[in-house]
Amino acid sequence: MNSETSVDHIIVGQGLAGSCLALQLIKEKKRVLVVDQFDKHSATQVAAGLFNPITGRVMSKTWKADILFPYLHDFYREAEVLTGSKFFHPMPLYRPFLSIEEQNEWMGKSAQQDFKDYIASVDTHEAHAGLVKNPFGGLTLRQAGWLDTVTFTETVRHYILNHGFFLNDAFHEDSLILKDDVVNYLNYSARKIIFCQGVKTLSGKLFSWIPIRPLKGETLTIQTDAKIDTLYNRGVFVVPDTGKVGATYQPNDQQPTVTEAARNELQSKLDELVCFPYRIITQSWGIRPTTPDRRPILGPHPEHPNAIIFNGLGTKGVSLAPYFSKVLATWIENRGAINKEVDIERYKHYNYGGNIPR
Repeated sequence: MNSETSVDHIIVGQGLAGSCLALQLIKEKKRVLVVDQFDKHSATQVAAGLFNPITGRVMSKTWKADILFPYLHDFYREAEVLTGSKFFHPMPLYRPFLSIEEQNEWMGKSAQQDFKDYIASVDTHEAHAGLVKNPFGGLTLRQAGWLDTVTFTETVRHYILNHGFFLNDAFHEDSLILKDDVVNYLNYSARKIIFCQGVKTLSGKLFSWIPIRPLKGETLTIQTDAKIDTLYNRGVFVVPDTGKVGATYQPNDQQPTVTEAARNELQSKLDELVCFPYRIITQSWGIRPTTPDRRPILGPHPEHPNAIIFNGLGTKGVSLAPYFSKVLATWIENRGAINKEVDIERYKHYNYGGNIPR
């Protein structure tokens, strides 16, 4: 008979959410078991890892940017030191203007206090010659960049192995037993179990009622001889070093494959943005876990307070995961509260009935 191993917490899933939470809890000197089976089509594995404080079609400051962005820079730099690996790449992001009117609008915004920490420069004439099409100039943003999400998760996995426990296996919910003061899974016992599974949450029992909305996205990887040292973003993004181009938003397509329509869309938008020659190497797809209000979901199950969810990072996981993993880790250790905007409480009106392991 196998002896039982006691840990403080079990984390299910090791994408961005699970990786960041594991680092936070290990920093708190907690014994952690992470259960994860590699999936090359997970959102984290396919993601370009872009982080950008000014986003959207109307280019507004992203939600909680003044908190999230200083924190993510500190978090990933510290993670590089902890793990001895390089995966964090801060760099400017350049967005071409489409008209004189847009140029004038951003000239005005650049003087506003609300944008001063994020606007590096406003070019009124063509810049980045030979690389992007920008006859009206463009906007250069600071505090942007990209995270090598594959290297990050691989590195964190090794760190977990050296400082905790890791099961390279699918999570078997039938092997989970929830009691008032303890969680049992296989031959492990813990105080709490945290589910960081992305869209896989929908196929489980405990949190299948949560309104996670799968959002498929596809990317291209290109190869070029052009010397690129800036992120370019207009219609699509282009990431230096990796050559990642993306991404599509396909809420009505859950097929587990790449599509010609997405390839054509990405290539068309890329041709509108850049003027350097390139060739397409690969095309990839993944499914992002989004929510109706575009906010993460954190907190305990309504009937089982030692079963917790950390999900719904959507298209901005790189910027959301560091700060909200800290919020959740602090709450787990009874030293803080969960922001109402991301608390699972806001979805209690959804039906959370069903089979619950006991």
